[in-house]
Amino acid sequence: MAPSSDSPPLRDRVEELLSRTGPLPIVAAGDPVLRRPAEPFDGQLDAALLARFVAALRDTMRAAPGVGLAAPQVGVPLRLAVIEDPAPVPDEIREVRGRVPLPFRVLIDPVYEPVGPQRAAFFEGCLSVPGWQAVVARPAEVRLRARDEHGNPVDEVFTGWPARIVQHETDHLDGTLYLDRAELRSLSSNEAMAERWAQPTPARAAEGLGFSL
Repeated sequence: MAPSSDSPPLRDRVEELLSRTGPLPIVAAGDPVLRRPAEPFDGQLDAALLARFVAALRDTMRAAPGVGLAAPQVGVPLRLAVIEDPAPVPDEIREVRGRVPLPFRVLIDPVYEPVGPQRAAFFEGCLSVPGWQAVVARPAEVRLRARDEHGNPVDEVFTGWPARIVQHETDHLDGTLYLDRAELRSLSSNEAMAERWAQPTPARAAEGLGFSL
């Protein structure tokens, strides 16, 4: 989708965002920027500005805190996302969810495809839908194609929780929120999650809230 004629160029939007101090403001669900396919990267930002924007996305993601952040989540409709997960979780959760450390990565123009039929269902949240989580069944293994911030090609297979992060952030660039893929009967506040559904799998939540895994 082409930008509207009255929208400022992406470069100007990014420059304005970077003129502020502190983490970038995160756009919440209900803003149209989260529901429109983002523009492919074709040099709208020069190398220096891209590096500054990537650094700001990284710092904003870490401050939130989160494990991924897509450019539309700060109001910039560009196919760019950052991901990182130190995975500070107990061993039981690490084993069940496949949540292993994911080093900081920049993804430009990412696309993914499932590898095999296996799917995994777990609670998932989003910085643009604060305060809530829901169960999403996703392919357990995906092949990601993208470019990094230096223009180098990326072609990797991700499994476990890293595969979930890759899918979640790439979906943002297509105008898709995790709630579009979620089992809505599982929708739970963060408080309910902490009190009732913090188990490694959502099996107890499925029984209590009446949905199928």
